[in-house]
Amino acid sequence: MLAEQEIVARFCEAGHLVDPAVVSYLRERGDPALITGILSGLSKDCTVVLLSHIPALAPKRDGIRFSADPVIEVVEGMEGSAGPVHQVEDYVGLFRNRYDILAGFIRKRSGAIPIEALIHSSRFRDIEVSIIGIVIDTKTTAKGHRIIQLEDPTQMISVLYHSERAVFYEAEEIVPDEVIGVRGKLSPDGKLLYADQLFRPDVPIQHAPYTPRSGGRAVFISDIHIGSNTFLEEPWDRFCDWISSDDAITYLLVAGDLVEGIGIYPGQEKELTIANIYEQYHRLGEMLSTLPTHLRIVLAPGNHDVVRAAEPQPVIPVEFRDTFPKNCIFVENPALVSIQGARVLMYHGRSIDDLIGMIPNARYEDPGGMMEAMLKRRLLAPTYGKRTPMLATEKDRFLIDPIPEILHTGHIHITGISRYRGVLGINAGAWQSQTAFQKQMNINPTPGKAVVVDLERMEPTICDFLLD
Repeated sequence: MLAEQEIVARFCEAGHLVDPAVVSYLRERGDPALITGILSGLSKDCTVVLLSHIPALAPKRDGIRFSADPVIEVVEGMEGSAGPVHQVEDYVGLFRNRYDILAGFIRKRSGAIPIEALIHSSRFRDIEVSIIGIVIDTKTTAKGHRIIQLEDPTQMISVLYHSERAVFYEAEEIVPDEVIGVRGKLSPDGKLLYADQLFRPDVPIQHAPYTPRSGGRAVFISDIHIGSNTFLEEPWDRFCDWISSDDAITYLLVAGDLVEGIGIYPGQEKELTIANIYEQYHRLGEMLSTLPTHLRIVLAPGNHDVVRAAEPQPVIPVEFRDTFPKNCIFVENPALVSIQGARVLMYHGRSIDDLIGMIPNARYEDPGGMMEAMLKRRLLAPTYGKRTPMLATEKDRFLIDPIPEILHTGHIHITGISRYRGVLGINAGAWQSQTAFQKQMNINPTPGKAVVVDLERMEPTICDFLLD
């Protein structure tokens, strides 16, 4: 296995710096001959070795897009697909589906031995091996090392990440119920695997996003919270005037919490300007009716909306949609929407609360980091039993498969943009000023913003409507 220091030293000796993504790629493959091959193809004036300098990593798009596709299509999360509440036993199928799909992504890069064979055969004791499993539990030892309980369909094993090894910082970010691959060596008794390397499903390094040739502009927002006494009506009116004046904008996507809701938290009734849930949606429908009819408006629910709390959440029920214009498209949470062939994965983002609680140094002020964490794991919500309630479904609806061009989230009321391996991450902020709960939690929202994306170039721009 190649160590990071060895890889960097080889390139430095030849007079080149090296991009961290290249180091990661070479570590996974563990073949020193690859470095020699890359160096032989570099020009003398190359300062930094990038992924583009590796011949095997030509940009590769995930799937084929057809120009005959509808202008807008709900690929996953259409009305009626969320299904009913299932029994506890059905979660076995959910996590088995998760393992099968994500293990397949990892196996392409690392290979794997069934844990049962690893434990019961002595021939694996003195060689480097790889396994893939679901994380059952994580804990830190008295000496500061990290112990992971990993399970595949055959058996369970403990994995030790030593605090003085380079891979330890990655191990600190392992969370329950994600699927990972581990490379290392067995202890003499075969009961413990000493880890040297960590593999995640991840977005392929060479992933290339699709960009629609016909162009157009799409606007991304979230967390409108109609009915709250902290709803920002004047900035919203400025936003509506702006979007109505730009004919090039043809899509508006809203990632949940359309209204403030009722009974969401104790004492909420004191902070409502519209106390009736039907009237909250009635008012939102009227407001959206003032927007241009050519605008396609995609609306997903969030944890404040009038649907079950458990995810995947169904669409807003018909009885709450009487004032909404015909150009509204109601989707579930999460949902995958195709806009002129470009895939947008909409997820309200409640699992961000869980990720921040489990990943060291994660912050609400860094929504881009949380979206990157989802993409690395290829999971919108990895962990069962935390603040994000999950339903058992035949297919794990939290899987990020296929890879979208845009990941669109909300929930935390903080606007943020990221780009990870070709995927544009957008957290669209909110239209609600700081609430009493946010003040108590020292969360400073960035409301009154919208993110507009030029679809042909996949370039985002943040527009601020808080100030006139």
